[in-house]
Amino acid sequence: MPRNDDDFTTDLTTNLSELCIDLAVEAASTAALSRAHQPIFPSATKSSATDLVTPSDRAAERFIRAQLSTQRPNDGIIGEEESDLTGTSGLTWIVDPIDGTTNFVFGLPAWGCSIAVTRGDQLLAGAVHIPALSETYSATLGRGARCNGSEIAASATTSFETALVATGFSYRPQRRAQQGVTVARLLPQVRDIRRSGSAAYDLCCVAAGTVDAYYEEGLSLWDLAAGALIASEAGAQVEYSPSGTRTDIAVVASSPGIFELLRSVICG
Repeated sequence: MPRNDDDFTTDLTTNLSELCIDLAVEAASTAALSRAHQPIFPSATKSSATDLVTPSDRAAERFIRAQLSTQRPNDGIIGEEESDLTGTSGLTWIVDPIDGTTNFVFGLPAWGCSIAVTRGDQLLAGAVHIPALSETYSATLGRGARCNGSEIAASATTSFETALVATGFSYRPQRRAQQGVTVARLLPQVRDIRRSGSAAYDLCCVAAGTVDAYYEEGLSLWDLAAGALIASEAGAQVEYSPSGTRTDIAVVASSPGIFELLRSVICG
């Protein structure tokens, strides 16, 4: 009996999800091993003196690209550290080899590898591996989100005043000053604020319900692609704008019951 298109789509997204997980785990684990055996020094900076890049960032992305060139040779790749690769299959991989590089350099645990795959603007699958915490978050479109293979669910809170909210800050001083004003406006209205230093991990925390919400502006697509899908598939309400762009993206992710109020407060 012939298989229908839905069967092929299910098989494809399952395979893509498994590959996201495998690559994220192997790339992040290799970076963690390098971190354990030698001092890590930034080799360069990007948008500002605080926006760090290490040899491990570049090595991890090269590893991922090499694996994809073998296993998915017709797909495109967008990565943080290297030039875009245009594909012919209609699928594009979005790669952040080390999200939370400052944490990585300073030996803090909240860093990991984030990998997602899209068809056009539609996220199909994604994974984030946090090696120091032995946590692998993953999601496939329409099939929920998981951590280490177990299903996870976002917070269902409707109480804004008891919400635990995560955020992050830009590398640019002027934007940081503006973000400080937003934090000062929000903090008296919620339980507390957390800042892990990794957008991908913060979105996974929303997915797991360990924080009720997360917001940040000035992100790039590779910072949030996998985490946004994971949070959405876990039941969070996720919005990022402007859509279809690569950089300077603002994201809000939270329990649906507090989303509108959170957005109104942070937008002033």
